[in-house]
Amino acid sequence: MSHLKAGDKAPDFTGADKDGNPIRLSDFRGRTLVLYFYPQDATPSCTNQACNLRDNLDALAAHGISVVGVSPDDAASHRKFTEKQRLNFPLIADTDHRLIQAYGVWGEKQMYGRSYMGLLRTTFVIDGEGLIRHVFPKPKVKEHAREILAALGAGA
Repeated sequence: MSHLKAGDKAPDFTGADKDGNPIRLSDFRGRTLVLYFYPQDATPSCTNQACNLRDNLDALAAHGISVVGVSPDDAASHRKFTEKQRLNFPLIADTDHRLIQAYGVWGEKQMYGRSYMGLLRTTFVIDGEGLIRHVFPKPKVKEHAREILAALGAGA
């Protein structure tokens, strides 16, 4: 479970998108960044979440919000997922788990009565000063954009 909470300074990061271009926290200074961590490309819940953000990106952008997804998948997987779902925001390939560890989103999960370690689906809303404004420890994948706008008092 992430130890980060609203009011904390967001851990700085540099990652790479599907084409190897750098993405840094500092790129979003002055804007709100939705940094969302998800377990795996092309799985049902992850696809629902990505498509919900894709379909509502204009509404988010109208409130000065940028979106970046992060998973442990590699760049090739992200490229395929982005093209298949026509995603309109970047995904960071965090294969070495640097961002996942920095944001504390690796932990114990349960499935079919088994415990195992994995990525805990979590979204961080980071303001233009680099402070965490809101943490969604279990985002609603099919209505995530609305959830984000409501948390920021921006309506839907």
